Amino acid sequence: MSIETAKEKNNDCHSAIVDRSALEHTLHEQGEDWHQDINARCPHLFAAVSLFISSKEMEQMHAVIEAINQVVKLSVWRDAVLQYTPAIAQYIPRAKGVFFGYDFHLNAEGAHLIEINTNAGGALFNALELYSQRNVAALGKPAAIDNLEQVFLDMFRNEWRLERGDAPLQTIVIVDEQPFEQYYFPEFVLMQKIFERAGIAAFIADPSELEARTDGLYLHERKVDLIYNRLTDFFLQQHSVISTAYQRNQVVLTPHPHGYALYADKRNLALFTAPDSLLGMGVAETTIATLSKGIPQTMLADAQSHDEWRQQRKQWFFKPATGYGGKGTYRGANITKRVLAEILEGGYIAQRMAPPGERMVCPEGEESVALKSDVRCYVYDGQVQLIATRLYQGQTTNFRTVGGGFAPVRVID
Repeated sequence: MSIETAKEKNNDCHSAIVDRSALEHTLHEQGEDWHQDINARCPHLFAAVSLFISSKEMEQMHAVIEAINQVVKLSVWRDAVLQYTPAIAQYIPRAKGVFFGYDFHLNAEGAHLIEINTNAGGALFNALELYSQRNVAALGKPAAIDNLEQVFLDMFRNEWRLERGDAPLQTIVIVDEQPFEQYYFPEFVLMQKIFERAGIAAFIADPSELEARTDGLYLHERKVDLIYNRLTDFFLQQHSVISTAYQRNQVVLTPHPHGYALYADKRNLALFTAPDSLLGMGVAETTIATLSKGIPQTMLADAQSHDEWRQQRKQWFFKPATGYGGKGTYRGANITKRVLAEILEGGYIAQRMAPPGERMVCPEGEESVALKSDVRCYVYDGQVQLIATRLYQGQTTNFRTVGGGFAPVRVID
């Protein structure tokens, strides 16, 4: 019943409209300059409505995440996936990795895991939006645990504690290439403020600003304790200074290459959806069933089956094995022969189409429109902290759709 209710509410563009005034007030509380910057950089960051999901859909997402964690803990899984990764992935830190993102498409057949990210952005934006709507009456309940700011801070403290015990955490650097040019730069600032309110010196820096010294990694004249890693060079192949310090255990890095190799390399999805291989690893049949139901069939795209791929391409979505953010992805129905040939040369996975859910939106002054929804579970050490969604038009998620963007999720029992 809750599934039908959620679908009905999602088809009503007037249900659970985001109170924009309350949202703007909360954004302004972060600082006037910051508020102006985020509105200028990200005009379509926040959607006009919330998304409804059923408790059954939420339970299925939780079950898929739990099943994946069960498999990843197996030494045979680690041995299997590390065969196709660079050597740095062999280094096993104690830190778990912050802000894992499990992205799902919810449709009539249930919840389908599309991919896993190990440096998922947007958690703080979603926490702010959720907080801003706390007094808005709406059906269902928020899909988040309480006091997210403290939860996120404790997550970083735990990463430090796992690696350094009771030593004081003094300096954190949020690292990305050209961070001031990044779309998510305002979120870096939010995280910096959370650290600073907790008495931790926090900086935002390009990796080129870091310097390796005999006793550790430095940002100018300050020794770096922990790096919040927002780089999309997941194996640090272009960032030897960070890579060396990390492998020498001179800096705590989170998220890290080992976590990416275990969870987020898209080739892993092919193994997660290979029942015979999982059975050979000793995975329980109930766990295999959960994964088979909750993850679309995924295969490595190779040239040996070129004719079959050409004939069946409309049933598949093609993604770079180590890609991110929808870059280089192709819907099989739209692909040309030339591009398909390039894809089959290697480095791509093919995932069976699992259409996203929809949410009706009524942009101001425009007719109602159906937007696609991509649901993201933010996870730390197996615990789901927050569920949010991105509403969009087009082939992949983006923040260019009027009425689209990050949207709160409300769960209907």
